[in-house]
Amino acid sequence: MKIEALGVEHFYGHEKVLNGVDIEILSGSFTAIIGESGSGKTTLLSILSTLLQPTRGSVRYDEKILQEFGDIDLFRRHNIGFVFQFHYLISYLTLRENVALAALDTTRIDPLLAELGIEKLGGRYSDEVSGGERQRAAIARALINRPSVVFADEPTGNLDTKNALGVYELFKRFASEGTGFVVASHDKKIADYADIIIEMEDGIVKQIHQ
Repeated sequence: MKIEALGVEHFYGHEKVLNGVDIEILSGSFTAIIGESGSGKTTLLSILSTLLQPTRGSVRYDEKILQEFGDIDLFRRHNIGFVFQFHYLISYLTLRENVALAALDTTRIDPLLAELGIEKLGGRYSDEVSGGERQRAAIARALINRPSVVFADEPTGNLDTKNALGVYELFKRFASEGTGFVVASHDKKIADYADIIIEMEDGIVKQIHQ
């Protein structure tokens, strides 16, 4: 799915946090949005991922604007996955049950857990596994419906270097198989894995590296 932001601006009250952003996210690419805190990267990610409407401008998904999809929840469930800095797993459900909550087809769960290297942990609860394993379960939840694109906001913020690089490697591998990834991060190591790097500063796109 190709995503285009056209003249996107956004205000929080009187504060302008995005100022005329024009970018294109290509299908199947691993795109990193980087910048310091306050650069606008998380706001841009929220707008691109349909979680936030821009104050001005528009976002198109395969040439269609969001309002043309009708049932936005259905569109998200079939096309978009989300991974956040905090895994947001439900503590009283096992890792497998957390993934099953999002699944349209539960037969995909065990093969996906195996692909992510946590198949033996499916029956455990989030407080019984490591931070890296919890984040892999969250990634499984995002990928379970084979979305066109996965959006991730600081997905390695709570991980050590080894586990953070492991997450980037997973994103790179799944991107090579056709799932797009758009990741907002302040971690400069992501540049070693991303196909496209969008550098944000003070609400504008400072530079795009390909």
